[in-house]
Amino acid sequence: MRQHFSRPAFLEGLRDMLPAVVGMFPFGIVCGVAAISAGASPLAALAMSLIMFSGAAQIIAAQLLAAGAPFAVIALSCFVVSLRFLMYSAALAPYLRPLDHRWRNLLAFLLTDQAFAASIHRFRASGDLRASASYFLGGGAVLWIMWQLATLAGILLGSVIPPAWQLEFVVPLCFLSLLAPLLRDQPTLIVMIAAAVGVVALDAMPMRLSMICAGLLGILAGIVADRVGVRRD
Repeated sequence: MRQHFSRPAFLEGLRDMLPAVVGMFPFGIVCGVAAISAGASPLAALAMSLIMFSGAAQIIAAQLLAAGAPFAVIALSCFVVSLRFLMYSAALAPYLRPLDHRWRNLLAFLLTDQAFAASIHRFRASGDLRASASYFLGGGAVLWIMWQLATLAGILLGSVIPPAWQLEFVVPLCFLSLLAPLLRDQPTLIVMIAAAVGVVALDAMPMRLSMICAGLLGILAGIVADRVGVRRD
């Protein structure tokens, strides 16, 4: 793996992800608290965070566990809410294909919303696969480490944190800070507006299917906007 590693790019990715960590850390604490509140043991809650590494899926799993849902329902719900990673992986696949399977497996495990948003335009703009992959690795690694620390803090604190703090609001703020730099052209703006309208309009759908449908709506809007733009040109 060393031939594909660039230490300066790794450190750059780490530094660029630090602002996202500020918003992510309270959410990780919330996930830890939610798991304990749902009745999970500290060891099980920590294992879920180490293996799953997905805040949305962990929150859903905790909520369903508290409601007494069967394992099949919990697994299916986590699978559905994580389908967006399929789209992320498809977008990154052409750039990661030249890497060996160890690199691809590691980066796939570290793939998050934040890591994808920060890395995708780096892959598109740079022809240096070594630097881009190392940048992704640095960003993903610091997110994973800080997420585990945040979740562990939530597990240890348990129900001590009062619900009135409402730490969940930092999640959309974190994503907005990453999306803002991508608003460079009209098609991208159309995609974001379509997806945002879709997720709000379809919020009543069960099993968080609104996220998947809104993502598909955004993709469709992007395709239409791109074709209209090509015709005008």
